[in-house]
Amino acid sequence: QVQLVESGGGLVQPGGSLRLACAASRMIFSIYAMAWYRQAPGKQRELVAVITSGGSTNYADSAKGRFTISRDNAKNTVYLQMNSLKPEDTAVYYCTAARTIATMESGYWGQGTQVTVSS
Repeated sequence: QVQLVESGGGLVQPGGSLRLACAASRMIFSIYAMAWYRQAPGKQRELVAVITSGGSTNYADSAKGRFTISRDNAKNTVYLQMNSLKPEDTAVYYCTAARTIATMESGYWGQGTQVTVSS
C-alpha cells in the first residue's frame, strides 16, 4: 500500500516561509507525478502545484511567484517551499501521487498537514 506522509506545517506570521515535505513509500517514486492540494475551511479543494516525473512544474495562479514545488527522487520526497505567506494560504495541505497529472485526484493521498498564517 502506497504511503504518503506530509510534514512541515505549522503556524507562521504573514510574510513568513514554510517548507512542506512529503515522504513517499511503497511505490516507485520516480515514475509518479506528484502534487500539492490544499483545502481551507468552507472552501473547495484547490490544486496548488504539480510536478511531473520528468520535473516539469505548474502552479495555481495563487501560488505563482511565491511557491516552489520540487522533488528528490533519491529521497522519495516532494517539497513545497512557500514564501511570502498570506492569511489566505491557511489550509490543510495534502500531498498526492499519480501516474499522470490527469488522474491525480483519484491517485494516492496523504493525511494532510495544517498550515496557519496569522499574526
